[in-house]
Amino acid sequence: MTSIFTKESDRLFQALLSLKTPEEYRLFFEDLCTVGEIHALAQRFQVAGMLKDKKNYQEIAAATGASSATISRVNRCLRYGSGGYTMALERSNDAD
Repeated sequence: MTSIFTKESDRLFQALLSLKTPEEYRLFFEDLCTVGEIHALAQRFQVAGMLKDKKNYQEIAAATGASSATISRVNRCLRYGSGGYTMALERSNDAD
């Protein structure tokens, strides 16, 4: 099976690590992604936070507009994924 991670994706991750401020991230993502892609990423992260806060699917869908398929996928990643959502949620809460 081919890895989803490549030399090119590693270069992207290194570029992200070079950014220093939220404004730099905004500028980079504005160039990198479409408006829809940015909204989808932000929505998934919001869904992950609400799932960690034990909100149910109906509450999450009403608050975010996410489909049940998106909520289910994020939930699956929280339960069985690599831990990326949990790590990022914890660190973003520490920054508040």
